[in-house]
Amino acid sequence: MAVLVRRTQSAHRRAQSRLVTNHFFYLPKFAEVLAVTMSGEKRPAPEGFGTSHQLVVKRNKAAENAGTELVKGSSQNGALIQSIPRTSGLDAPIMELTGHSGEVFAVRFDPTAQHMASGAMDRSILLWNTYGQCENYGQLTGHRGAVLDLQWSRDSRALFSASADMTLGSWDVETGERVRRHVGHEEIINCLDISKRGQELLVSGSDDGSIGIWDPRQKDALDYLQTELPITAVALSEAGNEIYSGGIDNTIHAWDIRKKAIVYSMTGHTDTITSLQISPDSQTLLSNSHDSTVRTWDIRPFAPTNRQVKTYDGAPVGLEKNLIRASWDPKGEKIAAGSGDRSVVVWEAKTGKLLYKLPGHKGTVNDVRFSPNDEPIIVSCSSDRNLILGELGK
Repeated sequence: MAVLVRRTQSAHRRAQSRLVTNHFFYLPKFAEVLAVTMSGEKRPAPEGFGTSHQLVVKRNKAAENAGTELVKGSSQNGALIQSIPRTSGLDAPIMELTGHSGEVFAVRFDPTAQHMASGAMDRSILLWNTYGQCENYGQLTGHRGAVLDLQWSRDSRALFSASADMTLGSWDVETGERVRRHVGHEEIINCLDISKRGQELLVSGSDDGSIGIWDPRQKDALDYLQTELPITAVALSEAGNEIYSGGIDNTIHAWDIRKKAIVYSMTGHTDTITSLQISPDSQTLLSNSHDSTVRTWDIRPFAPTNRQVKTYDGAPVGLEKNLIRASWDPKGEKIAAGSGDRSVVVWEAKTGKLLYKLPGHKGTVNDVRFSPNDEPIIVSCSSDRNLILGELGK
């Protein structure tokens, strides 16, 4: 039922890509008829992958067009199941990517949307193709602790990582080599962001209570913003003049980098802030928290004192209390978040309407990202050691 993914010789562990044709992302009414084998006989549905009735595609390396359409089968009344309309160029509507041997904490598309990177408890970073058979084409090793966050460079040639080993890593994804090991933090580095324009800068947040500002070309930090408590989330403004931070004080702080001072703070969350991301139009900040709410905040210069815009419910944090992340889609119209109930949750940003509650993972979903291109593609990673790549309905 699984297809072995081709990998380069530099990748040491086997990876598999399991292609699933039950398009639960937007066609639940087909769940029953898709729970048939190609011969028409019913069989027990595999565990995971969302609904209780699913069909795993059998394919071989010679099947060049496999996965572009759903498999044709027969329902109990003899009706022929034809292909279901697709919304992306993915090889199949849903794909499970396996290869990590530990919990996966971070996943990121590169700016071209052609590649993905994932970081895990196993201390490795795996590189994946987004399209085709989603080959795991590379593995980056060198960290001595879990890889907790990732960011791609704007030209997609470099990857930056934050680790529990108290270092940041700069990697050449073409050669697979670690170009630089950035040292200076004294505790676990939880989070990482990168500048959107101008000089390429990295911003990191650590359990040592400091926010590091880094030039990737240098080993040591350019500067630090010091706080009293662990930092669990950071976001760098598009202009590069402000940093937003969150931590175990349940409060989001906006920092003026030049003054090295807090300009204002945003309160409302009642537990640790687990992620921060600025909207594509740079006007709204997205936050997630251990209080099981996702929220948006007005970060325009002359916004009202009460900057909170909206609260999104439906993504419980669970017992593990991982640093679960939330993210924007490229247009700022949708918001997605991982969840402790093993689902991916997607809302309409403007109204707060719950659009999707996507099952499939067998553990806490730690990170969710939208593809940066125009296709409705989403990828998630989980404590179940796997990634799920799939398409949403239009």
